[in-house]
Amino acid sequence: MQIECVVSSRSMIGEGAVWDDRAQVLWWVDISAGLIHRYDPVTRENTAQEFGEPVGCLAIREAGGLVLATKSGFWLYAPDSGRRDHIADPEAHLPDNRFNDGATDAQGRFWAGSMKDGGAPQPMGQFYCLDADRVVHPWKDGIYTTNGLAFSPDGQTMYFSDSNARVRTIWACDYDTQTGTPGPARVFFDTRHVAGRPDGGTVDSEGCYWMAGVSGWQVYRISPEGEILLTIDMPVEKPTKPMFGGKDLDILFVTSIGADLTEGTDQPQAGGLFAITDLGATGLPQKRFAG
Repeated sequence: MQIECVVSSRSMIGEGAVWDDRAQVLWWVDISAGLIHRYDPVTRENTAQEFGEPVGCLAIREAGGLVLATKSGFWLYAPDSGRRDHIADPEAHLPDNRFNDGATDAQGRFWAGSMKDGGAPQPMGQFYCLDADRVVHPWKDGIYTTNGLAFSPDGQTMYFSDSNARVRTIWACDYDTQTGTPGPARVFFDTRHVAGRPDGGTVDSEGCYWMAGVSGWQVYRISPEGEILLTIDMPVEKPTKPMFGGKDLDILFVTSIGADLTEGTDQPQAGGLFAITDLGATGLPQKRFAG
């Protein structure tokens, strides 16, 4: 196994990695800076565009371009032209909130969760589903830091988490693929047994869940039964989002946080984008947003 910092960006909150299997590039964001990054692993070129407000997460659109979940809600965005079309702001009444983590289900719905941005943590976050018809459906509320959204290979299990230190739990629920409705949540993994709290997640081709252990210097591979199969020690304290990419979907890209690090720690690559190779695992193509 090899770990390499492929983009030394010193991002404040590097997050939201999504692999484009057609263009063979990785999209990711720096939330606080409002930057949308595009990394090409062949040329090793990374470019960034400013959106003008915090961008929590994104997905690639089947119709071209991206869908974003930002400080002001959901947007369609064309990176080539800069065109942006606002869809909805389901939390216009919560000016202290912003969107955070997201993922698409097997039918191309875009799920994203919100959280209170700054100050003392409060359970003000909620998950939302953006349908292909661009209607927003609220789901579970009362979350401190929405995170960990991912779906099993058959699309019938949805994973999500709360990163807050008081909670630090990943849940799973049966998922109705026809209606896009999650069933009752059950505890999938309690991260009090490991060093890191749950941040972003993804699922590999064998159905195992990969979790970025923020503040724990580690990334974990967890079986569908909730058992740790692999622990990867990272050179940074706050890994945030794992995502498989590359031609054979066998490279695990990991974003990270470069701000608010533990004083006295030596981590010059914090905030960078990492590529982990020779893992012996492969990912799944990410479904595109159908709207």
